[in-house]
Amino acid sequence: MNKENWSFGELIDRHETQSVKWDTYNKDLLPLWVADMDFKAPEPVINAIINRAKHGIFGYSFFFNAYYDAVLGWFKRHYNWEIKRKWLCHTPGVIPAINLALQTYSNPGDKVIIQNPVYYPFFGAIKNSGCQILVNPLISSNGHFQMDYDDLKEKVKDPRAKILILCNPHNPIGRVWNKEELTQLGEICIDNDILVIADEIHCDLIYPGYKHTNFASICKNFAMNSITCTSLSKTFNLAGLQLSNIIIPNQKLKHSFRNTIQSLFHPGQFGYLPNTLSLVAFTAAYKECDAWLNSLIQYLHENLKFLKTFIKQKIPQIEIIEPEGTYLVWLDFRKVGIAPNQLEKFLHEKAKVALDEGSLFGNGGEGFQRINIACPRSTLEKALERILRAVKEIKS
Repeated sequence: MNKENWSFGELIDRHETQSVKWDTYNKDLLPLWVADMDFKAPEPVINAIINRAKHGIFGYSFFFNAYYDAVLGWFKRHYNWEIKRKWLCHTPGVIPAINLALQTYSNPGDKVIIQNPVYYPFFGAIKNSGCQILVNPLISSNGHFQMDYDDLKEKVKDPRAKILILCNPHNPIGRVWNKEELTQLGEICIDNDILVIADEIHCDLIYPGYKHTNFASICKNFAMNSITCTSLSKTFNLAGLQLSNIIIPNQKLKHSFRNTIQSLFHPGQFGYLPNTLSLVAFTAAYKECDAWLNSLIQYLHENLKFLKTFIKQKIPQIEIIEPEGTYLVWLDFRKVGIAPNQLEKFLHEKAKVALDEGSLFGNGGEGFQRINIACPRSTLEKALERILRAVKEIKS
């Protein structure tokens, strides 16, 4: 791949492209909210789509050997995790997979544990399955978030508690849970017969000095008591192609999950039939784009440092919860002087910036906002300047 084409600073107009990020709000709002990067996909991915499109026929497609080889190679290369082809199922996305898993492994009235503040689609998935939310809140010490194992040990005693949804890396906090933390959580779940659904969609986006640990790779017991939800949709900005790899080493669990997929998508031997273009795009990404990803992480890390410096020097009322992974940053606005229930309105109307409202992520998110820094640095600077002007107006 030609490094000269890795132009993460390029400004690309995404208005009127049916973009959820850019076309949901009025054009006067600068959107740094939904987890969607403003960077072009790697050149091998684009070329793979173009070459396949030139064929001109887009009939039913199935997962082929080169695709599986690319997926297995990725996990071995990046995580030293030797997954097996027979462990894989496929869905249009990670959130669809979590919905399918809850339909498969729970009954109405069961309780599902989540660790607030956490990615808000989890709430809807639990409620839509007829289950109840059981919160094991994260605890914060000087801006560093940790799991509350004592609380978790109490919550799992509930006879209706059946499943825990693990967010790793955690969205929106940005923690990359280490092996020791995951082991402690996994042992509590094993001892209390709690199935772990691990959302690891951001696992490829880890900052220097940190390392992602796949929950199921820690030991066989964890592998047999979990399903791992993965995709390249965040890694290479391919969410619109709608493809995820769900890793289920326990073949009994996998058989049940596959039955649910077949009942909803396609009965018979194929199960979920993938988008024709997603197949070639994801294969190219898994095989050819490691160097692009390394450069992306460097650019995101520089954006993070820019964000930290700007806020420390110019808007010290805002506190940054520094992420260890993801391109999402959790910002504490509670010292700015705006009531939490007025914060989103303030940012929209005064700063003309759209972030993600903290209260969406559950209790503990009030007064926070989540900002997406996967954009050209000039866009990030523009958004921060707008927030700065708006905060100055409050002080004056």
